[in-house]
Amino acid sequence: MGKQPSLYAFDDIQSLAQSLRSYIIQCQNAGFERHGLFKVAVSGGSLPTTLAKALLEPAEGGPEDIVNFSKWEIFFADERAVPLNHDDSNFKLLKAELLDNIPSRLGRPTVHTIDVRYMDDVQEMADQYQEALMQSFAAKDSVKTPIFDLLLLGCGPDGHTCSLFPNHELLRESDAWVAAIEDSPKPPAKRITLTLPVVTHGSKIAFVATGAGKKHVLREILDTEEGRSLPCGLVNEGGAEKVSWFTDSAAVEGVGYPRRGSI
Repeated sequence: MGKQPSLYAFDDIQSLAQSLRSYIIQCQNAGFERHGLFKVAVSGGSLPTTLAKALLEPAEGGPEDIVNFSKWEIFFADERAVPLNHDDSNFKLLKAELLDNIPSRLGRPTVHTIDVRYMDDVQEMADQYQEALMQSFAAKDSVKTPIFDLLLLGCGPDGHTCSLFPNHELLRESDAWVAAIEDSPKPPAKRITLTLPVVTHGSKIAFVATGAGKKHVLREILDTEEGRSLPCGLVNEGGAEKVSWFTDSAAVEGVGYPRRGSI
């Protein structure tokens, strides 16, 4: 058996947020050492709220505990084909929870949003977003797959992550970096998403899953053979030891998968 993902379970969201902060800063500093920037992909859902708790707290340690947003390059792991001020927009959610609340002393990140001119042509929107990745990570013909310093992901109650849904044909996409989806089982139907190879090639991959509503799907993903074929399970399989799960006690109630003590 190869190396496995790490599962961390915390008593409450505050404890989770503190450990997530340490983990993100470790990934940030590793990115700075690699290429002077921190390239991160972020999902929506409840994740931006937890990120704000983690990253907007005052630093408690020394210089190594500093979030330097001025060197962050933020992409969206998936996005809905809606205006940037629409309630379904992952950008709007991240802006309200995190971006608008960053103190000026921590700097401003570079944020890559979708091009809303292509809302009626999601394939073109996906192509344009892939172009933005290519400009950041080098031309597609010279880099087979971009390597994010960190991908911060959620887990849906059906085991989906990004806009990669169970049994969907996009799970087999192996060439594109960004794909369009026009039949999302969860509204809105039109979206763009990073593809599975891009997710699993990240230097580090973190899932954040909290609340009792996640315990059934986490049990399936982490404890059963069938769960390996769910999108989150495929990320576990492809990312192996690069994957960490940050959960609270309610989300892992009844889960038999071994927990790690600390980061």
